[in-house]
Amino acid sequence: MKICIACGMPMENASDFPGGDMDKDYCVHCARPDGTMQSFEEKKASTVGFIMKTQGFDESAAIEIALNGMKKLPAWKHCF
Repeated sequence: MKICIACGMPMENASDFPGGDMDKDYCVHCARPDGTMQSFEEKKASTVGFIMKTQGFDESAAIEIALNGMKKLPAWKHCF
């Protein structure tokens, strides 16, 4: 089982990968419609929105939570 380098999601099935391409290191949620990986800013924005929607945090708290999580992931280590 692979772990997404951009969000940490476990990827087990072809449906977890962009375009079903199980050679990708990132998941369908971290891909743009063309299958390329989202940029740091794109992923940050989507993660902040997800945290606000699912956990009820305000934007500033969600940003802090998102950045704390993202800095632990291989895709974003160079951004911190």
